[in-house]
Amino acid sequence: MVKRREPTARQLRLATELRRLREAAGLNSRQAAALLGVAPAQMTHIESALAGVSEQRVRRLAAHYACTDDGFIDALVAMAVERSNGWWEEYRGLLPTSFLDLSELEHHARFLRHVAILYVPGLLQTEEYSRAVFSARLPELTAEELEVRIRHRKARQRFTIPYEAVIHEAALRIRVGNRATSRAQLSRLLELSEADHITVRVIPFDLDGFASASSAMTYVGGPLPKLDTVVRDALHGSAFIDSEAQLNTYRTSFRKVEAASLDPGQSRDFIRRLTKEF
Repeated sequence: MVKRREPTARQLRLATELRRLREAAGLNSRQAAALLGVAPAQMTHIESALAGVSEQRVRRLAAHYACTDDGFIDALVAMAVERSNGWWEEYRGLLPTSFLDLSELEHHARFLRHVAILYVPGLLQTEEYSRAVFSARLPELTAEELEVRIRHRKARQRFTIPYEAVIHEAALRIRVGNRATSRAQLSRLLELSEADHITVRVIPFDLDGFASASSAMTYVGGPLPKLDTVVRDALHGSAFIDSEAQLNTYRTSFRKVEAASLDPGQSRDFIRRLTKEF
């Protein structure tokens, strides 16, 4: 058995779900290893994503754990048997691992929802806006590091799944770059909001009593709701959240934010008016 040096977030999620199934069945890892017919150390490696697991073993484990959710089991199998390398692999060694994990997560998503407070979401940014965001980083990026990040972000923008962005007026007004960059970004938002798979909503400053979103988040729809993921920005990359209790909290939070925002038509009118101010 060859141990993985650096499991991906998707591999870690599979390992986490298998461990959760075992714990729900009231078994310890040694007991599960005996049922599977492997050494306890191998079971530990499977549950920490340091070792892969076959379709047969996933299904055997699910049976031993008395899991009868066929859709969930099939989704876990799909995560286990996938061997293809995605486009993001060309950036391995060039970007932090969290960038690649986010790309992989988006690639397998069924839908994406984003709440933006200070910046226009990365998937909707123009190149110049992205360049201004990355250029403001500390410690400063080299010219080469900056260009790699720009190329990677542009590659991420080639998505076709349903995407809904709820953007606070603050993010639309803050001049990340100069006036021309801001105007071009607003025009790009208007253009993208007309796409069939993209919905843009705005939360204006004059909304009364709004306190539902204190920071940005991305909600990523999995093949089943229990395999959804929330992505939050962290100091050194992205934090992935997948516990059921927290997912329910973020689902509720997004519904409140969405309900408080302008509808898509009103949002486009708002952005058009704002564009004239730049």
